[in-house]
Amino acid sequence: MRWPSGDLGVYILQSTVHVTAATGAASLKVGEVVLRYLHRQNTSEYQLQLVLRRKCCNLLVLRTYYEHRLSLEMVEEISSKSVKTAKIVPKFKQTGETNIMKTVEDKPLIWWLIFILILIATVTTRFYKVTEPDHVCWDETHFGKMGSWYINRTFFFDVHPPLGKMLIGLSGYLTGYNGSFPFEKPGDKYEDTKYIGMRVMNAVKHLLARTLCLIVLPVIVYVLFFYIHLVVLNKSGNGDGFYSSGFQSQLEGNSLHNATMPRHLAYGAIITLKNHRTGGGYLHSHWHLYPEGMGARQQQITTYSHKDDNNRWLVKKFDTNVLPPDNVLVKHGDLIRLEHIVTRRNLHSHKEVAPISKKHYQVTGYGENGTGDANDVWKVLIVNGKEDDIVETVTSKLKFVHYLHHCALTSSGKTLPKWAYSQQEVSCNPNMRDKNSMWNIEDNIFAKLPNVSFQVYAPGFLERFLESHAVMLQGNSDLKPKEGEVTSRPWQWPINYRTHATEKKGQFFSGSKNRIYLLGNPIIWWGNIVFLIFFSLAYLFASVQEQRGYLQDPDILYRRRRTLEAGMWMFTGWLLHYVPFWAMGRILYFHHYFPALLFSCMLTGITLNYILETIPTFVPGMIGHTIYHSTVGLVLSGTVYSFLFFFSFYLFSPLAYGMDGPSASHPESPLYPLRWMDSWEF
Repeated sequence: MRWPSGDLGVYILQSTVHVTAATGAASLKVGEVVLRYLHRQNTSEYQLQLVLRRKCCNLLVLRTYYEHRLSLEMVEEISSKSVKTAKIVPKFKQTGETNIMKTVEDKPLIWWLIFILILIATVTTRFYKVTEPDHVCWDETHFGKMGSWYINRTFFFDVHPPLGKMLIGLSGYLTGYNGSFPFEKPGDKYEDTKYIGMRVMNAVKHLLARTLCLIVLPVIVYVLFFYIHLVVLNKSGNGDGFYSSGFQSQLEGNSLHNATMPRHLAYGAIITLKNHRTGGGYLHSHWHLYPEGMGARQQQITTYSHKDDNNRWLVKKFDTNVLPPDNVLVKHGDLIRLEHIVTRRNLHSHKEVAPISKKHYQVTGYGENGTGDANDVWKVLIVNGKEDDIVETVTSKLKFVHYLHHCALTSSGKTLPKWAYSQQEVSCNPNMRDKNSMWNIEDNIFAKLPNVSFQVYAPGFLERFLESHAVMLQGNSDLKPKEGEVTSRPWQWPINYRTHATEKKGQFFSGSKNRIYLLGNPIIWWGNIVFLIFFSLAYLFASVQEQRGYLQDPDILYRRRRTLEAGMWMFTGWLLHYVPFWAMGRILYFHHYFPALLFSCMLTGITLNYILETIPTFVPGMIGHTIYHSTVGLVLSGTVYSFLFFFSFYLFSPLAYGMDGPSASHPESPLYPLRWMDSWEF
């Protein structure tokens, strides 16, 4: 008997739905009966699970199953008086076939066993030889040092959020490390230093991070740890200069902490000028001259992010070196000269081209013992100021406009070469609207004026939180490759490519003995590329098919949409974590690809599942069912575990756990067969 058409067929389905919704235990029984009958009729396991999830609620899909796949000997009794008594009783003999409900119930146990095995393998491989090598490796020079600063409560600047570094410091503190090891360079022996706790924390950290999968909780934790970061690091350190004057006033040992100084600026005061851009440095000079070909060979003027005496300037009237005997305050529109305290040369500009910003004029230190020429004169302007406004410490945003050439003193933010010790360029910009041409007075030393407490400038937590992020973003953008510095390009990462010139030294994470080398597992890396390309083509092909109405089977449509939608999320995640690096000018390393790699790996799994589910649709009935399970068994037993784990991971594991002896380029090296590409210099 075929499924009744028209209203009667819909009514039978509705009756089943109402029975399912209205009764507790009965709903399971109805579901079991339907599923068992579907199973007897060679319906695929996926379709059975689909019906179980929907609990017979999708009328169109269920009707299609019965219409096209079943020949029901059915419906002994349908009571039109009460939907609760409606029953579907298929007439077939009980056989030894597996009950599909039992199969569904048993599956979670199988997946839990697989999960536990993977977890054990993960923990084992991650902690194996975690104590080796017993010397500083690669970024341990940075993050070990930062852990020491947390233990010593010394403020520092870094371009990344603090949680990971705080955990390193905490793990070191809890395992007996006292924060005294210098972490100067890779290869330095730890000797008696208790470093193992910090290594173990790094191994555990990313496993814990993956469990935080909500949105609100990560935000709360993120802000909370920033709060702890700012509370713990309350002492002055080498990172102070990257932050605003108000921010620095909260740090013990900083010259601005609990400081008192004149509120107003007077002639004869010794000051420091801080560029107002995020992460801006101090106006700075030193005895060194600009080299040949970089404008006039006069004294270099730069910005410098750290505090020292070379940041100090004397404020003088424009037409005399004699300081006024009375307290004469500097006002909006005044003409002044700034004399460098250490070298006694004046801040100067002329129509020579700046070293990097070719549309700007060069700024130099000029003169002898405070005596120069007319090119030393600058007009002081308070942003949004008016006539007779007095220049104030910290709060006044200032512009220094060259009196003769009408250009503004600017910190371009561009890093100068080694001849300027990689400090930042200072120039005179004819475009006086440049936001990088604003400065503020930080230190103001003048004994003749009364002092006020610097606490009035102190920001709250939210202001410090936002400023920290602005400084981090600015610091990241300023990480440009220096001359001869190791870097890589994004196109090299997915294909595991290394260039001899830039990557040869950069992939070694430790010294010459027990070497650690960063290289992606080539089978996984290259396999991900293949599956990514396949997914793109499959998604395009499926979209065209569906748009043209080629495929009508609702089961196949639902399955395809669900799988491809999941894959598209992973593909989008891969793009978002990979493509932005193409537009970055900062220095890049191979490990920047790792977040994108996670999405690529998940996309590979989804694509493989899509392939396995698509194969049975090309062949009918039990044959497709058999092919599906045979293929799954082949993939699980052969490809994933045997090939990937035992072959790829085992062969390349010495790169992660440490290598001794000659390099892989030597024919007698045991690693010589693994050098599949000439650029792999391990």
